[in-house]
Amino acid sequence: MALRDELLKSIWHAFTALDVDKCGKVSKSQLKVLSHNLCTVMNIPHDPVALEEHFKDDDEGPVSNQGYMPYLNKFILDKVTDNFDRQDFNKMCWTLCSRKNLQQSQLFISNDDAFKIWCIFNFLSEDRYPLIMVTEEIEYFLRKLTDAMGGSWVEERFEDYRLQLNSKQQCLNVWELISLVGSGHFSKGMDRQTLSMGINEVYQELILDVLKQGYMMKKGHKRKNWTERWFMLKPNCISYYVGEDLAEKKGDIVLDGNCSVESIQDKEGKKCLFFVKSSQKSFEISASDKKKKQEWIQAIQNCVSLLRQGRPAPHREARQKRRELRLKQQAEQEELELRMRELQTANEAKQQELENMRKALEEAAAYAADEEKKRLQTQTELQDRYRMDLEREKMVRQQMEEQVAQKSTELEQYLQRVHELEDMYGQLENALEDERRARQDEEAVRKLQARLLEEEATKRAELEQIHLRQQRAISKTEAEKQELEKERLAKENALQAAMTQLEQLEQERQGALMQYQTVMKKLEDATNNTKTWKHKVAQHEGLLRLIQPGSKPQPIINNWGIASFSEGELSLREKQWQERKNQMTQAQ
Repeated sequence: MALRDELLKSIWHAFTALDVDKCGKVSKSQLKVLSHNLCTVMNIPHDPVALEEHFKDDDEGPVSNQGYMPYLNKFILDKVTDNFDRQDFNKMCWTLCSRKNLQQSQLFISNDDAFKIWCIFNFLSEDRYPLIMVTEEIEYFLRKLTDAMGGSWVEERFEDYRLQLNSKQQCLNVWELISLVGSGHFSKGMDRQTLSMGINEVYQELILDVLKQGYMMKKGHKRKNWTERWFMLKPNCISYYVGEDLAEKKGDIVLDGNCSVESIQDKEGKKCLFFVKSSQKSFEISASDKKKKQEWIQAIQNCVSLLRQGRPAPHREARQKRRELRLKQQAEQEELELRMRELQTANEAKQQELENMRKALEEAAAYAADEEKKRLQTQTELQDRYRMDLEREKMVRQQMEEQVAQKSTELEQYLQRVHELEDMYGQLENALEDERRARQDEEAVRKLQARLLEEEATKRAELEQIHLRQQRAISKTEAEKQELEKERLAKENALQAAMTQLEQLEQERQGALMQYQTVMKKLEDATNNTKTWKHKVAQHEGLLRLIQPGSKPQPIINNWGIASFSEGELSLREKQWQERKNQMTQAQ
């Protein structure tokens, strides 16, 4: 974490405490006091003229429209160097904000312990405002505090608290964290002194960068005598004091990439000896036992290795890795949510398409039902008409028995056309049967699509369960990190398999859609075939001509009414009458 970011977090607490109305504005007089105190504790020359110039009065009140951050960056943070006491700076900011927010009477810890928790919160909180500490960092801090107190970590108790926390906000602010530790919820069975010692140990490790500390014997450089000292290991030096109260500092062993540490043989009655060689001096140190000796040698070697590689302290590097992992997981989660939204959108589009297809099928079924009804009605009408024609034909046949011989050829043609019409009706029934089968195929395809949608919903539910299990696995402890990584990879493989099955279902649904289109093509062909045969039937019905009785000649009418003979007989009689008349004339 950069120095500016660390300072801004403490300043943010102080500024927020001065914002009484919680409107983001602080009076000019309070900002002047805050700026002067900041410059004092950070050893920065204070420029009151620049402050007055920046914070001019305006019509709306004593708060400048330019804001405090530009002045803070330009006249304070840009000039700050790491040559001031960080603890005094934090104490000043803590004093401003604790008076307003800390309820000391409700806590089992002292004001100094609350201040240390406040510093730890600033170290572990996220780099966004308002400052919060996420669940993972809360668990990390509580685990370290439990280890420092010598207690055992109760996973079930924290899981219960995590569930309560997730139902509210999934994070804590600094005062909620102080209240959580001060209430003793996670330190049951521990007295106040043990809790205070645990807080101090975590504070020294995370804030003061104390990697290891304890009593050891050191050999003097001048008198060569052995004296017990309190040693404190930091990333770049080993400080040693008269006692663990740190009241009197005796010296430092400056560490760099060229330092070395090695074990040496026992001598002068001293055991568990090791040798620290720096660029300035060399030191002989005696630990209390072999285990302490090996722990100190390993810790110093780790510090030298970090200095050679230019890496920060382990707890700072671990914090950065946790943040990077959270950011990566958050990006993966956002990508997964985006993918889920895309899949949901695609699914909704597919469902809408299927709904449109279903409506189209219902309309087509209704249309086909209407067509079937019309066809049946037309067939009934045709049957009635044919029955009437047959009856009429029977009557005509009875009246025209005399003309059967003359009409035999026409009768044969008529019968032939009747047979052709019957064949056409048979083909029409076959076409209707094909249409019915096409509808059955369409119903089967619709059931298949419903099954595929149901399987897709099941796979999506499995995908969501895998996502939830992955979210639970992410929140596990750092100590189980390697095992968690393996489980996460297995779940990601399961997630990939689920995605593959989902894509296969999508392909099967596409195949079902193509099969449905084929069935629709068959139905369309069957409908066109039906229309073709209906057209042919209509044409052949136009070619039918019923056999009618022949036309009768105009009857002859005489003085006595309608004659009982034809014109030929009349002509013959006239001719006979004329011959008799001529014979009579000749006889006279």
